[in-house]
Formats: sequence, C-alpha cells, structure tokens
Amino acid sequence: MTRPVTISLPIGGRQRSYEFYQSALSLEPVGEPAEDGVPEPLQFRLDEHTILMLVPTGGFGWVIGDHEIAPRGSSEVLLSLTAASPEEVSRIVERMHAGGGVILAAPMQQDWGFAGVATDPDGHAWQIIAH
Repeated sequence: MTRPVTISLPIGGRQRSYEFYQSALSLEPVGEPAEDGVPEPLQFRLDEHTILMLVPTGGFGWVIGDHEIAPRGSSEVLLSLTAASPEEVSRIVERMHAGGGVILAAPMQQDWGFAGVATDPDGHAWQIIAH
C-alpha cells in the first residue's frame, strides 16, 4: 500500500517562498489562494503521493513544540529533485540562485549523475540531479 507523504519545511515568508518554488523549481501550488493570494496551507505537489508543505516558522513551532528547528546554515535533510538533462539541472540551479537561494555545489558531473546543490531563500538545500 502506498501512503501519502508530506514533507514540511519552516519558512520565513509565505509570499517569498510561494514565488520561489513556482519560479525556481516550477512546482504547482495546491489549494485555493487565501486573502494574500497564497494558498493556505502553502503546499506544492511533488508527485502523486508526495506534498511539500511550507510552514511559517512560528506555525512550525506549534507542531514540533520545544524542539528547535536547525539554524540557518545547518542541514538536517538534503532534498533531491530529478531533472531531465544536465542543461535543465544548470537552469534550475541558476533560477534558484536568481530567486534568492545560494549555490552550495555548482552543477557538474558526479559518479552518480550530473548534479548541483542550491538552497531556497530559507537555507533548505536541494540537490538537482539528472541521471
């Protein structure tokens, strides 16, 4: 049986993250826009069974209680997104950088495929890879 999975990440700003994930990663939001024009909750469908939910830091604390989120510059998880080609990897990483992210590893050929790593504006690292 396949179970739906939701990956939740803390964010600093809904509008900024909404625009970044649409423009840099070409993800489609899920749900109807709230008064600010951003779906509430802010979610993007990654595939048939996986949702990315972006939760403002304050709201994230309601869920995890006293456990602190990783400080900016620390990585608790590396998210990966598959691209169709090395050229697409490079384009996505550049869009991420242009959208306020930081390139952590420039796109290049690795043993496992062509890959680059960049962050979103909140510092969450994404590996973009073409096998």
